[in-house]
Amino acid sequence: MNKILFFAHLRDAVGEEFLCLDASGKTVAQLKAELSEKYDLPRMDTVMTAINEEFASNDEVIQDGDEIAFIPPVSGG
Repeated sequence: MNKILFFAHLRDAVGEEFLCLDASGKTVAQLKAELSEKYDLPRMDTVMTAINEEFASNDEVIQDGDEIAFIPPVSGG
């Protein structure tokens, strides 16, 4: 089982701060695509991903027990 964390507008789109899903064996890109389709998440191509608090690429494979965080780009002024 994996804990999937969402930040900023992604949290609003999902309606939850986190989900617990079985994502083991999937790549980050596969998980992004699955969640984007299920929750109609916007702009997932620009979202940074962290696995166990370390940034991860789209081709990294998720292991059982990993914590995945999706962090959209932040703008401010």
